[in-house]
Amino acid sequence: MTTITAEVDPGEVGLDKGRLERLDAHFQRFVDDGRLPGWLMAVSRGGRVAHLSAYGHRDREEGLPIEADTIFRIYSMSKPITSVAAMMLYEEGRFELKDQVKWYLPEFGDTRAYRSGPSTKVVTEPVTEPMRIWHLLTHTAGLTYGFHYIHPVDELYRKAGYEFAAPKGVTLAEATEKFASFPLLFQPGTAWNYSVATDVLGRLVEVVSGMPFADFVQTRILDPLGMDETGFSLDGEDRDRLAQLYVPAPDRQCSPAGAFGPVPRNPPAFPSGGGGLVSTAGDYHRFCRMLLGRGELDGNRLLGPRTLDYMARNHLPGGVDLEAYGQSTFAETSFDGVGFGLGFSVVEDPAAVKVVGNAREYGWGGAASTAFWVDPEDDMIVLFMTQLLPSSTYAIRPQLRQLVQQAVIT
Repeated sequence: MTTITAEVDPGEVGLDKGRLERLDAHFQRFVDDGRLPGWLMAVSRGGRVAHLSAYGHRDREEGLPIEADTIFRIYSMSKPITSVAAMMLYEEGRFELKDQVKWYLPEFGDTRAYRSGPSTKVVTEPVTEPMRIWHLLTHTAGLTYGFHYIHPVDELYRKAGYEFAAPKGVTLAEATEKFASFPLLFQPGTAWNYSVATDVLGRLVEVVSGMPFADFVQTRILDPLGMDETGFSLDGEDRDRLAQLYVPAPDRQCSPAGAFGPVPRNPPAFPSGGGGLVSTAGDYHRFCRMLLGRGELDGNRLLGPRTLDYMARNHLPGGVDLEAYGQSTFAETSFDGVGFGLGFSVVEDPAAVKVVGNAREYGWGGAASTAFWVDPEDDMIVLFMTQLLPSSTYAIRPQLRQLVQQAVIT
């Protein structure tokens, strides 16, 4: 078990202890007034945890507190792990980033792009630019999510049962074939849209490696990093440590989400590389330490330093931000001043973001309001774990960033 603990006095790593306590005071109010059930946060520098705090409940109704070993649904914080898996195969020469997706997943050979019309009478056109692997890594493939409720193609996903996840019993291969049957929102590489692209990337990992995707993640990433409490399913006594999901209520009091998104007890048919993992703060901090270590942790190297650096730079054409290149849909990041790399959002212009920070910070978040970022310039990792759906409910992430940054004194 990887239990996260405070390892160093904040002052030894250039953080002000008193100012860090502002973080706790601020987010305690979210619990005290009912907006959040509870939370856990960690701030580390040089790979050592300088601030660790938790407040509130993993199960408010049962009176169970959030603790260092609490298990959280990390949803889209699965995406960076899947992206690392793909880039490990890239380093082995198994594909090139410009390779066409249909060379590995033939079902995308007949995919067409949306041109006009409602979901009941969609007019499509041939794809003029083939979908490439780098498009999957950057969410520029033209795929979408059913939960966006913006575009007629989103509705096609929902009608087929793909609003938040795959229908019960559908395999990763079957889901990928279904995604390929829908029209693309746009010609690949011409815009950014948050999507099932990372799930398709997981299927690509499966095909290229010759291993079930979940097995590849387990043997090539989780085991080497010692992330023994991260996975696509959860059984036995570990379920007692699982944080319950909550949703906002009209009175600003969060309420239990019921059966929404239950964690399977057995390995699922559809291991979602885009949102299917559960993890602990200790486990995910180890993954972040590997990122900050430019691909290496405790003598286990998953990626070469140059590959990790390459992933953590903006890959949007022309170096533009998401505001200029993205669709008007939901994302786990702000759009102004933020680009997108190979699996992460990347801060390009902190002044445009309008939150104090450094260029080249990279990270992502999950649907239940979890978040992380890695800051190579300050040698820092920030991790926030909670369980409120959706993540757009409150401005947790920019507030977290501004309160962390005001505590950095050297």
